[in-house]
Amino acid sequence: MPKSDIGSMRVLLLGASLASILAGSAAAFDIKSGVTKESGPFDLFKFGFKAYKNGQKEDAVEAYRYAAEKGHTGSRWALANMYAYGDGVAKDDFEAFKIYNEIAAQGVEPGSEDTGFFINALLSLANYYRRGIPGSPVKPDLSQARQLYFQAASTFGVAEAQFQLARMILAGEGGTANIQQAKKWLNQARKSGHAGAMSIFGNVLFQEGQTVRGLAFMTAALDKCTAKECIWMQQLQEQAFSVVGEEDRRGAVALSQEFARGVE
Repeated sequence: MPKSDIGSMRVLLLGASLASILAGSAAAFDIKSGVTKESGPFDLFKFGFKAYKNGQKEDAVEAYRYAAEKGHTGSRWALANMYAYGDGVAKDDFEAFKIYNEIAAQGVEPGSEDTGFFINALLSLANYYRRGIPGSPVKPDLSQARQLYFQAASTFGVAEAQFQLARMILAGEGGTANIQQAKKWLNQARKSGHAGAMSIFGNVLFQEGQTVRGLAFMTAALDKCTAKECIWMQQLQEQAFSVVGEEDRRGAVALSQEFARGVE
């Protein structure tokens, strides 16, 4: 089964947020900018952002920490990610978890520029609850993971959250299994272009007896997947193709081309 790619998600979700935050800044702060720990949180964030881009990650961590202490959400998020990925600091999932939890606990106002950070925090927390953090108080809690995915999927319409929620519902993780509910979330995610959702949605249809349509979705997903994702998707598609006749295969390939053009 596929694994969530949170690294990719943070780029997709937060690109717009960072662009709006930094828009209008005449020049980013450099090392001689005069920014100190007493500076305002936004100035510290901009200093940290520039330092990070320049590879000066120790300076970035320090600036983000001071800004985070002053309540700056973007700095909290940046710091959490650095801990989560061991980027400029020693990898510490529990420290990342605590910071993501702070972001989620503070909530977000509708239309806020912090929305991307908030969503990413929900997804990160869901992933941690799904597997737990060894050597920490955070134990696997599938029910909590499912609730967090549901919040991101339903309130914000995030395709990755819809996909992960559907996987949990299909497997009966953290609650009752429900194929129809899973199909609903998979269908929404695949309409947003989520390749994994399209592949599994097609597989569910295939298992239900909608042979050609299911195969077509699995085939169309191969045109949208990343190199990493394509491995398991191709295996799923090839397994299904191996048990059907030539007529169904041709029909599925033709229909997949229509799906690729947005015709359903």
